Amino acid sequence: MRIVRFQKDGRVFYGVLEGEEIRAIEGDVFDEFVIGDRIVSRGEVKLLAPVAPPNIIAIGLNYKKHADESGQSYPDKPLIFLKATSSVIGPEDTIVLPEAAPDEVDYEAELVIVIGKKAKNVEITEVDNYILGYTCGNDVTARDCQQRLDKQWARGKSFDTFCPLGPWIETGLAHPEQCRISSRLNGEVMQDSSTSDLIFGVRELVSYCSKNFTLLPGTIIMTGTPEGVGFPRKPPVFLKQGDIIEVEIDGIGVLKNRVV
Repeated sequence: MRIVRFQKDGRVFYGVLEGEEIRAIEGDVFDEFVIGDRIVSRGEVKLLAPVAPPNIIAIGLNYKKHADESGQSYPDKPLIFLKATSSVIGPEDTIVLPEAAPDEVDYEAELVIVIGKKAKNVEITEVDNYILGYTCGNDVTARDCQQRLDKQWARGKSFDTFCPLGPWIETGLAHPEQCRISSRLNGEVMQDSSTSDLIFGVRELVSYCSKNFTLLPGTIIMTGTPEGVGFPRKPPVFLKQGDIIEVEIDGIGVLKNRVV
């Protein structure tokens, strides 16, 4: 099932995408809901980020080959950082290069976990009961802030528009740790990997995070990015005005954003 969040006539709704039609959801998508009879065409609405997360938990250096290209050792435990919720945008929205740091903005394709119900101290064997589904994410990062100017990650990860999500939540992803994940910049493949290269898998991450924080419904966990990001390339590749960046994950879909 593909759950979308959309705007029509100035109001925001959740719905279920079936082909090119959306059936509106009645009730709370994070509690009890039914799929209603009201149908709208996908072309008549604006798709939003599929969730408005109360918290964004992100994981660094969680692909072996990405750690390798970054010249860093594999972490013993998940490396957690947070992104501001004000950084969230949806599919087809624009990534804005920030005036404070426009020159070294990088892309990071990521599998994103969407938490379906309140989770605290969850064991690995229980995790599936707490996941609503998965979506695509782009952990956009100002590398100069992250690596040189600030010496920590908060600002470089959290500028407005630095967390594209979408295009929907896929609830039926059978094997989230065996998905092809890729990014394309202006049509050129930049990242092309598999979630099988994850150091810490989906269940490990949810369990670990729940033992450090209360995971509220709608919380997202960004699981890390594979190799092929811009900063280690020779020469480095950074986003610039007019670029189109796409994130694709098999079994979910394509998240597309323009850079301005």
